[in-house]
Amino acid sequence: MANAIQKIALNASRDIPFNKLVLSQSNVRRVKAGLSIEELARDIERRGLLQSLNVRPVLNGEGAETGSYEVPAGGRRFRALELLVKQKKLAKTAPVPCVVREVGSAILAEDDSLAENVQRVALHPLDQFRAFRDMLEKGMSEEEIAAAFFVAPAVVKQRLRLMTVSDKMLDIYEQDGMKLEQLMAFSISDDPARQEQVWEIIAQSHNREPYLIRRMLTEKTVRASDRRVRFVGLEAYLAAGGPLMRDLFEADDGGWLQDPTLLDRLVMEKLKEAAEQVRAEGWKWVETALSFSWGHTRAFVEIDGTPVVLSEEEAARLTALHSEQETIEAEYAQADEFPEAIDARLGEIEQAIEALEERPVSFDPAEVVRAGAFISLDTDGTLLVERGFVRPEDVPAEPEDGHDAPEGDEEAVVYHSAGDDGEGDGTERASDTEPEEEDGLKPLPDRLLTELTAWRTLALRDAFAAHPHIALTELLHTLVRDLYWQVSGADCLEAYVRDIPLRVHSPDMPGSIPAHALRQRNEGWKHDLPEDENALWQWLDGLDDTSRLALLAHCLSFGVNALYERMPPYGAVSQRSVSERVARADRLATALRLDLAEAGWQATVENYLGRVTKARILEAVREARGDEAADRIAHLKKTEMAQAAERLLEGTGWLPEALQTPISADKPTDVPAADIAAE
Repeated sequence: MANAIQKIALNASRDIPFNKLVLSQSNVRRVKAGLSIEELARDIERRGLLQSLNVRPVLNGEGAETGSYEVPAGGRRFRALELLVKQKKLAKTAPVPCVVREVGSAILAEDDSLAENVQRVALHPLDQFRAFRDMLEKGMSEEEIAAAFFVAPAVVKQRLRLMTVSDKMLDIYEQDGMKLEQLMAFSISDDPARQEQVWEIIAQSHNREPYLIRRMLTEKTVRASDRRVRFVGLEAYLAAGGPLMRDLFEADDGGWLQDPTLLDRLVMEKLKEAAEQVRAEGWKWVETALSFSWGHTRAFVEIDGTPVVLSEEEAARLTALHSEQETIEAEYAQADEFPEAIDARLGEIEQAIEALEERPVSFDPAEVVRAGAFISLDTDGTLLVERGFVRPEDVPAEPEDGHDAPEGDEEAVVYHSAGDDGEGDGTERASDTEPEEEDGLKPLPDRLLTELTAWRTLALRDAFAAHPHIALTELLHTLVRDLYWQVSGADCLEAYVRDIPLRVHSPDMPGSIPAHALRQRNEGWKHDLPEDENALWQWLDGLDDTSRLALLAHCLSFGVNALYERMPPYGAVSQRSVSERVARADRLATALRLDLAEAGWQATVENYLGRVTKARILEAVREARGDEAADRIAHLKKTEMAQAAERLLEGTGWLPEALQTPISADKPTDVPAADIAAE
C-alpha cells in the first residue's frame, strides 16, 4: 500500500500593529541596493503594501512570547513603513499584514532572510516592456509610468521603443534566441519585414554583434552628421516632412535621415540659391554640384583676383587678437595643458584671426563677364565657392597677360566616384554631332559608348561592393595572375586600387541608384574610420571577418573599370587592352548577375535615343515592343521619333548591347545568400 504524501502547513497570516514590530538582527541584507528607502516609502504610500512581512515572536528570558515580533525578512519594507510613521503619514498602531513563523521552528531567521532575497527572479525586460505598453494604452503617460516605478523617463522610452520590433523578433528574444543588446539594435528600425530579413542574414553568420545589425538597418539612410545635412540643417529636413531614425540605446550622432532623395533635393535647392547669388556678381556661368573631382579646374584658365584690403577697424582687431593670443600662450607656457576656459578662448581667437586673414577676393569686371565659378559643398558641410575660371573657348586670342593659355582637355571632368563622393552635375561642355542618317545600323559614336559604359561601370561598382565573396575572388584572381605570370613589379605589397574617374558620362548618372548607393556606403565607412594610420591598422585588425570583407569589397569597387575608350594609335594603352578590359568586365558582370535596368538605367532622348540614328531607335522599339510599335513611329522625324520611343521603352527594361550582361554558357557563379541579402 502506497504511503500517503504528507501535507505541508503554511504559516499563519495576520495583521500586527506596527508598534509591535522590531527589525531583526538576523536580516542578511547589509548593503543598500535597488530602490532607496525614500522611494520605497513613496511607492507604499501610492499603492499600499504589496507583500507581507515575515516575522517571528520575540521571546523573553523564560522563553515566553512578549507580544512583539521581529522582522528578519522584509527589512526594507519595515524601514519604509517606519519612515512613513515618522512623516505622520502612517499611524503607529496601523495594522501591518505579516506571515508569522511559529515558535521553535527549525528554520533559522537568517535562512528566511536569505531565502527571501535570493529566491527571486528579476522581471524579464520583455515583461517590463509589455507592462509599460499596457499602462500606456490605458492612458498613463511615459512620465507618469517613469514616476510610478522610480526610473528615468528615458528608460520608459527605451522599453516602449521595443514596440517597433516585430513580434517574431520578440518571440525569438523570449526564447533566449537573441540577447537584449541585439533586440535593442533592431528597434532602430520600424520596418518589421526588414528586421526579420536582417535577422535571417546574420543568423547564418557567427557575427551577430549589435553594431552590425544597426549598420545593416541603416545602410540606405544618411547620417545626421553627413555634410549634406550640416549644409541644409536637420531642422529644414524635418520641416519638409523628412522621417528621422533615432537610436534610443546608443549614441547616434543625431540619428539617420530616411529620405535621401528629399535631402538631395533640399541640398540642390540651396545650392541653386547660392548659385543665383554668385551669378548676380556678373559671372558668365556658374556650375553647381555636391562636389567636383580633384583637378576639375585643370582645363580652365584661372584669372587673378585682388584680396580686399583690411579696414582700419579690422586691422586693429587683428592686432588685438594676435596680442591676446601671445599673452595667453606666454602665461601658460610652463603648464602641461590649458584650463578648459582658456583653451576655449584660444579656439575663439584662432577662428576670429582666420576669418580676418582669409580675405575675400575682388576681380576685374572686364574679366568677370567671360569667367565663371564652381559651387559645391566642402567636407565640413559649408558652401565652397571657387571663382575666376575661364573656359578654353572663352580665352581671348591674345591673352592680356602675354602668356599662352593652357591647353584644355577635350572634356571637362565633371564626375568622380572615389572617396570624395564624386558627385557632379553631368553637364557636357562638348556636344556630339548628330549621327548622319544612313540606311542600316551604323556603329554607335565613341562618346556615347563611353557614356554608356560609364553607367555600366558605376553599376558594376555598386554590385561589386555589395558582394564581398565575388570581390575577393576577383582580387585573388588578379593577385595570382600578377604573381605567377609576373605582370607587376615588387613592393611591400604590390596590390593597389587606382580610383578610376568617370570623366565622360550622361547627366542622369550622378543621381542614379548605384551612385546613391556608393555614396551612402562610402559615407558610412568614412564615419567609422580612425584618424591616423596606426589606429587604422589596429581597427582593421579588430574587425570581424564579415566587416573586413565588406570593407575590402567597397575599396576594390573604386578600381572597377568597364569603360570603352577610343585610344590613340601610339598611346600608352592600346585599343586591344581596352577590349580585354571590357571582356573581363563582362565576366564580372555575369558573376554579379548585373542588370542595368534594375540598377535604374532607362533609355531617354538625352542619354541615348537622341544620340543615335533612326535605325537604332526603331531597332530598340522593335526589340522591346515588337514590329507593330516600331512601324507606328517609323514615319516620324528624328526628334519626334526619339521622344515617342522614350515613352514606348519606359518600363520595358530594354538595354542597348553595350549595357547588356552576357549570359554564360557555363553554370553561373553562385552568389552567396548573405551577399544577395546584403543588397
